[in-house]
Formats: sequence, structure tokens, C-alpha cells
Amino acid sequence: MTFGELLPDQLVLLLEFILEMKSLSSQTLQMLQKQYCLREQDAEVRHRWCELVIKHKHTMAYGDLINFLKQDQAMGVYLYGELMVNEDARQQQLAHSSFTMLKEEMDPSLLKVVAEMLF
Repeated sequence: MTFGELLPDQLVLLLEFILEMKSLSSQTLQMLQKQYCLREQDAEVRHRWCELVIKHKHTMAYGDLINFLKQDQAMGVYLYGELMVNEDARQQQLAHSSFTMLKEEMDPSLLKVVAEMLF
């Protein structure tokens, strides 16, 4: 196993550790994504990746975040909250537009929870 071939559980632990860091540059985040192919990993890894994207306002990866909210709706509920708590207008708009795009497909209980966070 090489450094770039971590198991999903190992990647989750690595990303959890990185989430504790106060700041990361966009370049560092891009290198992480490229090194570990984060957008192709399992939902747990991609969830941590999305948390990093939100925390560090890594706009280049907002597409990954939108895809996660679409593909893993139940796990994405927490991310809607993170998008709103940061009080960043662009992130709040992303949360609202994603919700508008996906609300017809959402499970009713998820729809209620997310709607309460956003409005």
C-alpha cells in the first residue's frame, strides 16, 4: 500500500484530523483531492471532504458539495446546517439553490428538517 492508497477508514481519520486545522489554502485542498481522489471515495470520505470544502470556502469544489447533497441526501442534512451557520452569502445561496433543485426528490422527513434549517 502506498501513501496515496489509504483505505476509506484511514482517509476518514486523516480528514477528521485535517478538519481540526484552523486554515488550509485552496492549493492544499486541491492537492488533497487529487492525491486521494476524494470525489470518487465512499460517502463517509466524501462527507468529510465536503466539510473541508465548506469550512475553508473552497469554491473550486462547490460542485462536489452539490453532487454530495444530491447523491447522499440523508448524510447531506448536516452539510445544509454547516452551509447556513457560516453566515457566508455564497454558501447560503448554494444551500438554498440545492434545496430548491432537490426538494421534489427528498424524503418528507428530510425535506422538513432541511426546510427548517434554511427558513
